[in-house]
Amino acid sequence: MKTGTPGFQAKRLVEARDSRGLTQIALAEMVGRKSSAISRWESGDHSPEPDALDALATALRLPVSYFLRSDLEHGSRPMFFRSLLSSTTQGERKRARVRLRWAQDISAVLQDWVDLPEVDVPSIEAKDHRDIRDEDIEAAALECRARWGLGLGPINDLLLAIENAGVVVVREEVGTSKMDGVSNWSDLDNRPYMLIASDKATAVRSRMDAAHELAHLVLHRFIPSKSLNGSADFKEIERQAFYFAGAFLMPAETFSSEIWSPSLNTFLALKERWKVSVGAMIMRCVNLGIVEGEYERRLWKHYSARGWRKSEPLDDTLIPEDPRLLSRSIKLLLDEGVRTRADLIADFRLSESDVESLCGLPPGSLSASKAEILPFPSLRAKSEVAGDRNNVVPLRRD
Repeated sequence: MKTGTPGFQAKRLVEARDSRGLTQIALAEMVGRKSSAISRWESGDHSPEPDALDALATALRLPVSYFLRSDLEHGSRPMFFRSLLSSTTQGERKRARVRLRWAQDISAVLQDWVDLPEVDVPSIEAKDHRDIRDEDIEAAALECRARWGLGLGPINDLLLAIENAGVVVVREEVGTSKMDGVSNWSDLDNRPYMLIASDKATAVRSRMDAAHELAHLVLHRFIPSKSLNGSADFKEIERQAFYFAGAFLMPAETFSSEIWSPSLNTFLALKERWKVSVGAMIMRCVNLGIVEGEYERRLWKHYSARGWRKSEPLDDTLIPEDPRLLSRSIKLLLDEGVRTRADLIADFRLSESDVESLCGLPPGSLSASKAEILPFPSLRAKSEVAGDRNNVVPLRRD
């Protein structure tokens, strides 16, 4: 007869351990068990007794209820990472994958109570990345701008534009400087999600990361995992994403008209206006054929000589953008009295600190005895929703 805790979900233990970056051996030491016990629990052959489950929950900083909830069906579409596979460990990718899944779970719960912006993200129908041409990428970037009413000039607040198009964005530290982001389409709500790393918190890098992840959502939505067979495939997919990011942030017609002289000083003068790095501007000029050959090599040589590969001028003055959608959803529910902090934590089945981090809330926001959530002046006026779960509170697209 199988003993243990009824309803225990083995996969949830695997996810929790991956999120904390722990090996089975390390977790076993933390709970005073053998690693073979952790292995059996994760395989589903056995489930932990209640006291062992309490120890696991404490060690992994999660409520016991987390381990008793079945996985939501987000589907098996590929997750695209902005990183070279050779430069990130398997553990780092697993952690980022779980963090994005948790954000998708939080969003699914919130959508029982609020209407998020409708998804308005164009996509290329290609099922093989090798069928995507550079001219297709330029066209997709322009279509995205046109549908979102962004014109052809610099984008003032990129994350706001992305969230207004129905993309749920998370920006948090991922624990490594080698990974910049991850994105995925969820089958549960047919909504795109992206996680942007804040470990290297420069505004231009975060904007490029966001545009890069947007590229995967637009270009590679229908690319099956089985078509990604090796480093050459991932390298080409990453190249396409970088190409889209440059085309989206710097439209050919308007950006090229401002390059009166393709020099480092010219690019630096344009950096604050376009909010992209000098390095990204050089790459865009290469893609547009404005610079090439020996002149391109000299630009990169002088770029390196100025020490800009590590840090460019204005990197410490431009302010990174933050996502708003999840934090505003939570604040709206609290302000309207639809849910309490305790209700939300019970709904999410995650720790307060995990929800705060994933939703961009100040630490202590979801602890009843700690800080209040900071107000957002552009929230919608008070709703008539009193607390009926069947009532839905819409969010404005600003």
